[in-house]
Amino acid sequence: MKIVLLDALTFGETDLSGFEQFGDVEVYQTTSTDETQERINGCDVVVTNKVLITKEHMQNTPTLKLICVAATGMNNVDLVSAKEFGIDVKNVAGYSTDSVIQHTFSMLFYLIGHSRYYDESVKDGSYSKSKIFTDVSKPFFEVKSKKWGIIGLGSIGRGVAKVASAFGTNVCYYSTSGKNKTDDYQSVSLDELLSTCDIISIHAPLNEQTNNLLDYKELQKCKDGAVVLNLGRGGIINEEAVAKIIDEKNLSFGLDVLTKEPMIQNHPLLSVKNKDSLYITPHIAWTSIEARNKLIASVIENIKSLN
Repeated sequence: MKIVLLDALTFGETDLSGFEQFGDVEVYQTTSTDETQERINGCDVVVTNKVLITKEHMQNTPTLKLICVAATGMNNVDLVSAKEFGIDVKNVAGYSTDSVIQHTFSMLFYLIGHSRYYDESVKDGSYSKSKIFTDVSKPFFEVKSKKWGIIGLGSIGRGVAKVASAFGTNVCYYSTSGKNKTDDYQSVSLDELLSTCDIISIHAPLNEQTNNLLDYKELQKCKDGAVVLNLGRGGIINEEAVAKIIDEKNLSFGLDVLTKEPMIQNHPLLSVKNKDSLYITPHIAWTSIEARNKLIASVIENIKSLN
């Protein structure tokens, strides 16, 4: 078989040699829209993370048998056309659950522990000039007994709930689909979750129910001092609303996902005054070494199923 990997840069230094067992392998670090067709010509299998595969690509590639999406979401592939042309499309689910759960807590503790401030105060020499052995200028709270609200109770949301409970938090949830339910935690309305929770984390997909779910009006309902974390999808939180309210109210935000990635230049979030209350990471929650290894191993298994 001929296999083409279109955006291998997203896998970092993950070992890709396992693909060689199937035949000829061409690896491209990145692929632009106008390069896609030329690169997939004559191939049997395409591996893509974010590169779009359209109906036109499928029409012009009669040899194509399988599209492997190296991710869970498959919105970058025209699934209707794939079915029409008899091309299998396979994704990978669950590979990054533990990684995203871990990053959720990493973001939380960075924000509530004022890690940026204390790290810089030591490294810029301020601590060396201190008259006392400690610094209590930026108080932090314990998560024990605090109320944690989870938006989206899929496998990641449930995993976060389990760890949050181990820390002694009182967990509640809002199911965006209305389908994911459990008796282990209290189900609440979105309004109640926003107005009563000290910590709010989002682990939902982007769809009609979740698009712009938290706009300025909803964020105003959050209780004073609350921390809001988005590790679901960009677009669930209105970023312009975050940029506005973060300088008006005592709220902290941790964002691993944005509406447009990479982040646009001159984004409103880059101009907020209250920078210590904002922590943004470049969509890395899924990228632990273990998660990427699982991802590639699962893609390889998907190709094996074609034989």
